[in-house]
Amino acid sequence: MAEERYLTVALGKGRLAQKAMRLFERIGIFCPEMDDSKTRKLIFVDEEHKMRFFLSKGPDVPTYVEYGAADIGIVGEDTILEEGRKIYEVLDLGFGKCRMCIAGPSCAMDKLRHKELIRVATKYPKITRDYFYKKKHQTVEIIKLNGSIELAPIVGLSEVICDIVETGSTLRENGLTVLEEVVPLSARMVVNQVSMKMENERITALIEALKRASQEGA
Repeated sequence: MAEERYLTVALGKGRLAQKAMRLFERIGIFCPEMDDSKTRKLIFVDEEHKMRFFLSKGPDVPTYVEYGAADIGIVGEDTILEEGRKIYEVLDLGFGKCRMCIAGPSCAMDKLRHKELIRVATKYPKITRDYFYKKKHQTVEIIKLNGSIELAPIVGLSEVICDIVETGSTLRENGLTVLEEVVPLSARMVVNQVSMKMENERITALIEALKRASQEGA
C-alpha cells in the first residue's frame, strides 16, 4: 500500500495566516513552530496528519495552488478575483471580512452616477475593470498604484479609488467616503484542480471539518 502523501497548504502572510492556523488547531492540526517569530524555517509540518504549511505573499497563493506547488491555499477573496487563476474556490472561512469599494470625495458621486469618463486609482486593476466595464458599463481610465491609494484623489491623480475598506476610518480622516460597494470580501479556501480529483476524500473531509469549525466559532 502506497504511503499517504503530504497535503501542502499555502497561507497568505499576516493576520490571515494566524487566523487560519487557529482554525486548523480547532480541528486538531497543529504547527507550533509557526508561532516562533525567530524561526527561519520555510516549511512547517504536522506529521500526524501529513500536512505541510508554508507562508507566502497573498497574491502568490493562487499561483502556488494553480501550478500544484500547493494543494490548498488560504487567501483573501480580493486576491482570488484579481489573480483570476484556474483553481477551485471551495469554502468561505468567515474571517477577514471587509469590502472592495469605490471611494472618493462626495462630489465625485455625480460623476459616477452620470457615468462620466474618470480616472480610478487602485491596486486591483482587474477587479476595477470588471466592475466598471462589465457591471456598470462605464468607461474609465485605470491607474495602477502599489500603496497609499487614498492619496490619489487628494493630490488630483484620480477622481476616485477602488480599494479594500474595513472600518472606513482612513477614508474619513482624509476627507473621503465610500461611494459604491463593489463586492464583499473574506478569507477563502482554494484547491488545486488535480489535487481535488486525486485527493478528493481527504480534501473533502478537511473542507467539511473546517466548515464546521468556522460555523461553531462564528
